[in-house]
Amino acid sequence: MLRAADMAEPQGSMRILVTGGSGLVGKAIQKVVADGAGLPGEDWVFVSSKDADLTSLHPHTSQALGPPSLLAVPPAIVPPSPALRTQPWGAGSLQSLLTAWLPPGMQHRPAPCLRRSDPRTSSILLQWWGACSGISNTIWTSGAYFQQHGCTFTAVIPTNVFGPHDNFNIEDGHVLPGLIHKVHLAKSSGSALTVWGTGKPRRQFIYSLDLAQLVIWVLREYNEVEPIILSVGEEDEVTIREAAEAVVEAMDFHGEVTFDTTKSDGQFKKTASNSKLRTYLPDFRFTPFKQAVKETCAWFTDNYEQARK
Repeated sequence: MLRAADMAEPQGSMRILVTGGSGLVGKAIQKVVADGAGLPGEDWVFVSSKDADLTSLHPHTSQALGPPSLLAVPPAIVPPSPALRTQPWGAGSLQSLLTAWLPPGMQHRPAPCLRRSDPRTSSILLQWWGACSGISNTIWTSGAYFQQHGCTFTAVIPTNVFGPHDNFNIEDGHVLPGLIHKVHLAKSSGSALTVWGTGKPRRQFIYSLDLAQLVIWVLREYNEVEPIILSVGEEDEVTIREAAEAVVEAMDFHGEVTFDTTKSDGQFKKTASNSKLRTYLPDFRFTPFKQAVKETCAWFTDNYEQARK
């Protein structure tokens, strides 16, 4: 847990524009700020794509939002265009959220696709390039703006994020919110729960409220252009089976649980190192996985009608 009192207060007024404000990470940042993480002099503005299209920024939009001192951009992969449009606004800092997705054969890399051009086999070349192109463009743009304008444009790379306001769609959502929705339906109908795959693959999950605290810390305290991975440690990886069991326990489901081994497991591991984060914040405490799952399940149950699914 990071307290606002532990962070340096901004000098003068500071407007912080958070795009993706209606999504998983944007809502988490909004809650953490509302719960006391905001500092005097900070003006937090949360917008969604309905409020502002940063890929085609109209002058009226710019005037309505005003010139921000900092921008936080939560979408998973950010094209370079939002960053390219911030300098005319006079924004001194920008933070983008990238992805920790790794192509097969690169799962032991400490940071995914960052300035690495050595895919191990030609069979993963296209996957590697697809994942890296957007990331590399954002990193290159950040470095160029720092050299030319002195702007601190950087990126953070979270692992598997989950929490309230997630996308709980079983087909299109990520594994944990999909499991939560499946368990809810199985419990409501009195049927068995079927988990796809063997349950053996391992994942690092980060609670959205923990990520929000770290994003705010990066905005205030992290002055490097080089990206930083925001994740629980490698020792906190859990199997999909363990994740399913945590959801079953949190939702008090007592029905049969089966694993459909005819379904693909996907990539076995996507381990990311948080060693750089720990050099800055050695004492940061992540919410225990089971507690975070329990809070997310409770939110989904209480907001079932409005939740994205």
